[in-house]
Amino acid sequence: MRVEVNGLGIDFERAGTGPAVVLVPGFVGDARATWAGQLEALSDEFTVIAWNPPGAGGSADPPEDFGIDGYADSLAAFLEAQRIERAHLVGLSFGAALLLAAYHRHRRVASSLTLVGGYAGWVGSLGAKMADQRLARSLSASELDPDEFVAAMAPSVFSPSADPDLVAPALDSIRAFHPIGFRAMARASHADQRHVLPEIDVPTLLLYADHDVRAPVAIGEALAAAIPGSELVILTGPGHAIPVEAPDEVNRELRRFLRSVE
Repeated sequence: MRVEVNGLGIDFERAGTGPAVVLVPGFVGDARATWAGQLEALSDEFTVIAWNPPGAGGSADPPEDFGIDGYADSLAAFLEAQRIERAHLVGLSFGAALLLAAYHRHRRVASSLTLVGGYAGWVGSLGAKMADQRLARSLSASELDPDEFVAAMAPSVFSPSADPDLVAPALDSIRAFHPIGFRAMARASHADQRHVLPEIDVPTLLLYADHDVRAPVAIGEALAAAIPGSELVILTGPGHAIPVEAPDEVNRELRRFLRSVE
Protein backbone atom coordinates (compact mmCIF):
# COMPACT_ATOMS: atom_id res chain seq x y z
CA MET A 1 0.00 0.00 0.00
CA ARG A 2 1.12 3.57 -0.54
CA VAL A 3 -0.06 6.96 0.69
CA GLU A 4 1.34 10.48 0.34
CA VAL A 5 2.32 12.10 3.63
CA ASN A 6 3.79 15.59 3.84
CA GLY A 7 4.72 15.43 0.17
CA LEU A 8 6.46 12.04 0.36
CA GLY A 9 5.12 8.71 -0.86
CA ILE A 10 5.00 6.27 2.09
CA ASP A 11 4.92 2.51 1.62
CA PHE A 12 3.31 0.21 4.19
CA GLU A 13 1.53 -3.08 4.73
CA ARG A 14 -1.58 -3.54 6.84
CA ALA A 15 -3.25 -6.70 8.11
CA GLY A 16 -5.84 -7.77 10.67
CA THR A 17 -8.33 -5.95 12.87
CA GLY A 18 -8.23 -4.75 16.46
CA PRO A 19 -6.03 -2.29 18.35
CA ALA A 20 -3.39 -0.75 16.09
CA VAL A 21 0.22 -1.97 16.28
CA VAL A 22 2.72 -0.05 14.14
CA LEU A 23 6.06 -1.70 13.34
CA VAL A 24 9.06 0.46 12.35
CA PRO A 25 12.25 -1.11 10.92
CA GLY A 26 15.86 -0.18 11.47
CA PHE A 27 18.01 1.75 9.02
CA VAL A 28 18.88 -1.31 6.93
CA GLY A 29 16.22 -3.49 5.35
CA ASP A 30 12.55 -2.75 4.89
CA ALA A 31 9.47 -3.16 7.05
CA ARG A 32 8.22 -6.34 5.36
CA ALA A 33 11.52 -8.20 5.62
CA THR A 34 12.07 -7.05 9.20
CA TRP A 35 8.59 -7.67 10.56
CA ALA A 36 7.10 -10.42 8.34
CA GLY A 37 6.74 -12.80 11.27
CA GLN A 38 4.93 -10.25 13.41
CA LEU A 39 2.76 -8.88 10.59
CA GLU A 40 1.36 -12.34 9.99
CA ALA A 41 1.24 -13.74 13.52
CA LEU A 42 -0.26 -10.77 15.37
CA SER A 43 -2.93 -9.88 12.83
CA ASP A 44 -5.30 -12.40 14.42
CA GLU A 45 -6.08 -9.90 17.21
CA PHE A 46 -4.50 -6.58 16.16
CA THR A 47 -4.45 -4.22 13.21
CA VAL A 48 -0.77 -4.61 12.34
CA ILE A 49 0.94 -2.01 10.16
CA ALA A 50 4.51 -2.44 8.92
CA TRP A 51 5.56 1.13 8.06
CA ASN A 52 8.50 2.03 5.85
CA PRO A 53 9.98 5.37 6.91
CA PRO A 54 11.05 7.77 4.16
CA GLY A 55 14.11 6.31 2.48
CA ALA A 56 13.30 2.65 3.23
CA GLY A 57 11.53 -0.01 1.19
CA GLY A 58 9.05 1.49 -1.26
CA SER A 59 8.90 4.86 0.51
CA ALA A 60 10.32 7.95 -1.18
CA ASP A 61 13.68 9.37 -0.14
CA PRO A 62 13.57 12.41 2.15
CA PRO A 63 16.14 15.21 2.14
CA GLU A 64 19.37 13.98 3.70
CA ASP A 65 18.96 16.54 6.51
CA PHE A 66 15.45 15.27 7.31
CA GLY A 67 16.52 14.60 10.89
CA ILE A 68 14.94 12.54 13.63
CA ASP A 69 12.21 15.17 14.10
CA GLY A 70 11.30 14.94 10.41
CA TYR A 71 10.91 11.18 10.78
CA ALA A 72 8.84 11.60 13.95
CA ASP A 73 6.52 14.06 12.24
CA SER A 74 6.21 11.76 9.22
CA LEU A 75 5.04 8.89 11.41
CA ALA A 76 2.51 11.09 13.22
CA ALA A 77 1.18 12.42 9.92
CA PHE A 78 0.94 8.89 8.55
CA LEU A 79 -1.13 7.77 11.54
CA GLU A 80 -3.41 10.76 11.08
CA ALA A 81 -3.82 9.90 7.38
CA GLN A 82 -4.79 6.36 8.41
CA ARG A 83 -7.24 7.77 10.98
CA ILE A 84 -5.41 6.07 13.82
CA GLU A 85 -5.58 8.21 16.94
CA ARG A 86 -3.45 5.95 19.15
CA ALA A 87 -1.29 2.93 18.47
CA HIS A 88 1.11 0.54 20.11
CA LEU A 89 4.43 1.63 18.59
CA VAL A 90 7.17 -0.95 18.02
CA GLY A 91 10.58 0.02 16.64
CA LEU A 92 13.84 -1.79 15.91
CA SER A 93 17.17 0.03 16.33
CA PHE A 94 16.82 3.33 14.40
CA GLY A 95 13.08 2.69 14.57
CA ALA A 96 13.27 2.78 18.37
CA ALA A 97 15.06 6.15 18.34
CA LEU A 98 12.42 7.40 15.92
CA LEU A 99 9.68 6.33 18.34
CA LEU A 100 11.32 8.23 21.18
CA ALA A 101 11.29 11.39 19.07
CA ALA A 102 7.68 10.71 18.00
CA TYR A 103 6.66 10.29 21.63
CA HIS A 104 8.35 13.54 22.59
CA ARG A 105 6.68 15.52 19.80
CA HIS A 106 3.33 13.69 19.47
CA ARG A 107 2.86 11.73 22.67
CA ARG A 108 -0.90 11.49 22.22
CA VAL A 109 -0.39 8.87 19.47
CA ALA A 110 1.31 6.24 21.68
CA SER A 111 -0.68 3.68 23.66
CA SER A 112 2.59 1.89 24.46
CA LEU A 113 6.20 1.69 23.28
CA THR A 114 8.28 -1.36 22.46
CA LEU A 115 11.95 -0.63 21.78
CA VAL A 116 13.73 -3.58 20.17
CA GLY A 117 17.52 -3.42 20.17
CA GLY A 118 17.02 0.31 20.49
CA TYR A 119 19.04 3.38 21.37
CA ALA A 120 18.41 6.76 22.93
CA GLY A 121 20.02 7.89 19.69
CA TRP A 122 23.64 6.92 19.01
CA VAL A 123 24.99 9.84 21.00
CA GLY A 124 22.63 9.09 23.88
CA SER A 125 23.52 5.40 24.12
CA LEU A 126 27.04 5.14 22.69
CA GLY A 127 28.61 8.48 23.56
CA ALA A 128 29.65 11.22 21.16
CA LYS A 129 32.95 9.70 20.01
CA MET A 130 31.54 6.27 19.15
CA ALA A 131 28.43 7.86 17.62
CA ASP A 132 30.59 10.00 15.35
CA GLN A 133 32.57 6.94 14.30
CA ARG A 134 29.43 4.96 13.55
CA LEU A 135 28.00 7.82 11.51
CA ALA A 136 31.22 8.14 9.52
CA ARG A 137 31.26 4.40 8.79
CA SER A 138 27.61 4.49 7.75
CA LEU A 139 28.09 7.41 5.37
CA SER A 140 31.06 5.61 3.84
CA ALA A 141 29.07 2.38 3.49
CA SER A 142 26.33 4.27 1.63
CA GLU A 143 28.77 4.64 -1.29
CA LEU A 144 29.22 0.86 -1.70
CA ASP A 145 27.52 -1.23 -4.35
CA PRO A 146 24.65 -3.44 -3.10
CA ASP A 147 26.67 -6.63 -2.56
CA GLU A 148 29.46 -4.73 -0.83
CA PHE A 149 26.88 -2.98 1.33
CA VAL A 150 25.43 -6.33 2.45
CA ALA A 151 28.92 -7.64 3.21
CA ALA A 152 29.66 -4.54 5.29
CA MET A 153 26.41 -4.51 7.29
CA ALA A 154 25.32 -8.14 7.72
CA PRO A 155 27.99 -9.30 10.22
CA SER A 156 26.85 -6.75 12.80
CA VAL A 157 23.13 -7.26 12.11
CA PHE A 158 22.84 -11.05 12.40
CA SER A 159 24.36 -13.54 14.82
CA PRO A 160 26.74 -16.19 13.46
CA SER A 161 24.15 -18.88 14.20
CA ALA A 162 21.26 -17.17 12.37
CA ASP A 163 19.05 -19.51 10.31
CA PRO A 164 19.91 -18.84 6.63
CA ASP A 165 16.27 -19.37 5.59
CA LEU A 166 15.07 -16.69 8.01
CA VAL A 167 17.85 -14.28 7.09
CA ALA A 168 17.69 -14.57 3.28
CA PRO A 169 14.72 -12.19 2.70
CA ALA A 170 16.28 -9.64 5.04
CA LEU A 171 19.57 -9.81 3.15
CA ASP A 172 17.67 -9.16 -0.09
CA SER A 173 16.03 -6.10 1.47
CA ILE A 174 19.41 -4.81 2.70
CA ARG A 175 20.79 -5.27 -0.81
CA ALA A 176 17.98 -3.01 -2.10
CA PHE A 177 18.96 -0.12 0.21
CA HIS A 178 18.49 3.53 -0.79
CA PRO A 179 21.84 5.36 -0.48
CA ILE A 180 20.12 8.73 0.09
CA GLY A 181 17.60 7.30 2.52
CA PHE A 182 20.26 5.33 4.37
CA ARG A 183 22.34 8.46 4.87
CA ALA A 184 19.27 10.36 6.08
CA MET A 185 18.43 7.64 8.60
CA ALA A 186 22.05 7.38 9.76
CA ARG A 187 22.20 11.12 10.40
CA ALA A 188 18.86 10.95 12.24
CA SER A 189 20.13 8.01 14.33
CA HIS A 190 23.01 10.12 15.59
CA ALA A 191 20.80 12.56 17.53
CA ASP A 192 20.75 12.32 21.33
CA GLN A 193 17.32 11.22 22.66
CA ARG A 194 18.15 10.85 26.36
CA HIS A 195 15.94 13.79 27.27
CA VAL A 196 12.87 11.78 26.25
CA LEU A 197 13.43 8.81 28.56
CA PRO A 198 12.19 10.30 31.87
CA GLU A 199 9.17 11.78 30.08
CA ILE A 200 7.75 8.39 29.11
CA ASP A 201 4.58 7.54 31.00
CA VAL A 202 3.07 4.82 28.80
CA PRO A 203 3.79 1.08 29.23
CA THR A 204 7.20 0.36 27.71
CA LEU A 205 8.80 -2.97 26.76
CA LEU A 206 12.54 -3.12 26.08
CA LEU A 207 13.50 -6.19 24.05
CA TYR A 208 17.21 -6.99 23.65
CA ALA A 209 19.34 -9.95 22.60
CA ASP A 210 22.46 -11.38 24.18
CA HIS A 211 24.32 -11.69 20.82
CA ASP A 212 23.56 -8.15 19.65
CA VAL A 213 26.85 -6.38 18.93
CA ARG A 214 25.25 -3.13 17.69
CA ALA A 215 22.96 -2.50 20.69
CA PRO A 216 24.33 -4.67 23.51
CA VAL A 217 22.28 -5.61 26.55
CA ALA A 218 24.01 -2.87 28.57
CA ILE A 219 22.19 -0.29 26.43
CA GLY A 220 18.87 -1.92 27.27
CA GLU A 221 19.77 -1.90 30.95
CA ALA A 222 20.56 1.82 30.79
CA LEU A 223 17.24 2.56 29.09
CA ALA A 224 15.38 0.44 31.63
CA ALA A 225 16.94 2.43 34.45
CA ALA A 226 15.92 5.72 32.81
CA ILE A 227 12.36 4.92 31.65
CA PRO A 228 9.93 4.80 34.59
CA GLY A 229 8.17 1.46 34.96
CA SER A 230 9.68 -0.07 31.84
CA GLU A 231 10.18 -3.83 31.43
CA LEU A 232 13.43 -5.30 30.07
CA VAL A 233 13.39 -8.71 28.39
CA ILE A 234 16.61 -10.30 27.12
CA LEU A 235 16.41 -13.06 24.51
CA THR A 236 19.10 -15.72 24.20
CA GLY A 237 20.63 -16.36 20.79
CA PRO A 238 19.73 -13.68 18.25
CA GLY A 239 21.78 -10.75 17.05
CA HIS A 240 20.63 -7.21 16.32
CA ALA A 241 17.84 -8.13 13.87
CA ILE A 242 15.86 -9.76 16.66
CA PRO A 243 12.46 -9.97 14.87
CA VAL A 244 14.12 -11.68 11.89
CA GLU A 245 16.17 -14.23 13.82
CA ALA A 246 13.72 -14.98 16.63
CA PRO A 247 10.20 -14.33 15.30
CA ASP A 248 8.44 -16.79 17.62
CA GLU A 249 10.08 -15.38 20.74
CA VAL A 250 9.36 -11.80 19.67
CA ASN A 251 5.74 -12.68 18.92
CA ARG A 252 5.37 -14.32 22.33
CA GLU A 253 6.75 -11.31 24.20
CA LEU A 254 4.86 -8.76 22.09
CA ARG A 255 1.55 -10.59 22.44
CA ARG A 256 2.00 -10.95 26.19
CA PHE A 257 2.90 -7.29 26.58
CA LEU A 258 0.19 -5.93 24.28
CA ARG A 259 -2.50 -8.04 25.95
CA SER A 260 -1.41 -6.73 29.34
CA VAL A 261 -1.70 -3.16 28.11
CA GLU A 262 -5.07 -3.70 26.44
